[in-house]
Amino acid sequence: MSNEPSRPRAQLAFDLPAELPAILVEPEWKSQQRLWGHSLHPMCSYLASFPAALAHAFIARYSRPGDVVFDPFSGRGTTPLQATAEGRIGVGNDLNPFAHLLTAAKLDPPSSAEARTRLARLRLGWLADAPAWTSLGQRVVVRPAHPGSRVPAAGSGAGPDGRAETVPDEVALAFHPRTLGQLLAVRSALDLDSRVDRFLAAAITGILHGKSASYLSELMPNTFSMAPRYVRTFAASTGFHSPDRDVFESLGLKLDRLFRQPPPSSPGVALLGDARTASTRARAALRSRALPDRARLVVTSPPYLRVVKYGYYNWLRTWFLGFDSRLIDDTLDDAHHRGPYLTFLREVLHDLHGVLTEDAVVVLVIGDVETDRGRRLAGGVGLADRVWEEAGAPEGYRLAGLARDDVAANRKMTKLWGDEAGRATKTDRILVLGATESGRRRALASADLPVDWTWPPRRLRAI
Repeated sequence: MSNEPSRPRAQLAFDLPAELPAILVEPEWKSQQRLWGHSLHPMCSYLASFPAALAHAFIARYSRPGDVVFDPFSGRGTTPLQATAEGRIGVGNDLNPFAHLLTAAKLDPPSSAEARTRLARLRLGWLADAPAWTSLGQRVVVRPAHPGSRVPAAGSGAGPDGRAETVPDEVALAFHPRTLGQLLAVRSALDLDSRVDRFLAAAITGILHGKSASYLSELMPNTFSMAPRYVRTFAASTGFHSPDRDVFESLGLKLDRLFRQPPPSSPGVALLGDARTASTRARAALRSRALPDRARLVVTSPPYLRVVKYGYYNWLRTWFLGFDSRLIDDTLDDAHHRGPYLTFLREVLHDLHGVLTEDAVVVLVIGDVETDRGRRLAGGVGLADRVWEEAGAPEGYRLAGLARDDVAANRKMTKLWGDEAGRATKTDRILVLGATESGRRRALASADLPVDWTWPPRRLRAI
């Protein structure tokens, strides 16, 4: 039998550049429910993330149980979590400490009992000094910059008399005084180096703000933090006062949702660092756990060209965690024009070879970026073609094909700018590469394999 695939019949072959062949993977992920996948996925919203169903479409086709699946730009951990949920070894890397925290919380979660026991201890700690914490919250809301309104640092373990830092005005505007007092107590108590505390901190970031009663503040949507100046203007013009929400009750309900399914039993690894040096760290981490140290599949979405400032649009979450949102954006250097962006991705692909098996498949989800906050962006369309020509091909990868995925504006996480909502990245192009010729042939041969979309899998539902 020939190794060459029969002529594809796929639904993603239309409107592709003539110079690049189409790979025919049916976009079945588009017809799945928005929250398809493991219950840990929606721990916290994250800008420009792709759905778990898309990750599954490639994990199911291009990997087997026990294989390593790697994402060097893991974001909130969608690919490695879905990999572990399907019996693979999930590895995620990100330079953003907030993204790393979300990925680590999902790949190394506590049990439900451990999380709830720690939540009970946090509640008891609060009750032991509730009047003082509530008073501190009231002082911060009334006079955030006053010396008497200084609060303990995140993770310090200090009580309400700690005076390490002031609270930004926008944080004080967002919460009811009692809610803020509880947040300050929990923020001081949580140790992000602790597996259980890290999980609870990640869960809290997912309920800090949103437009329903399940969130601690209704000042802004849950998808991202509105600009601080907008928050001040909106609160002043509307007379906004946040409802009194109990942090411990809200977090308990969040845990109910997260633990609807048991945590995956397969191992996962979360790495913090530059994607251009991730392969060495990934192999070392895998070897230290006596796991296979090469990945048979990569599913990743490199940063969108000039679209998202991950620190700025998560400033309230990063404040709660004790991270510096400006330092995050300075470190990520997300203002690339096309030339430096392609150089960056070539360096990533060069390094990636070090962690790949010979027959590895690499799936890159690359967004066409038409606008940057309403302004036309030169060089942002057809980016996947250029990634292949100027990064993938020069680094010795073999092209299996390109698929186009038109993304509905109302389902995107990049819908940030009013009338321009969802227009920045209307199209994701999915570039499928082989690490070698054997990887390319495997990608083509498995492109039309049927995928089981039952979730949870029968074995998981039986537990």
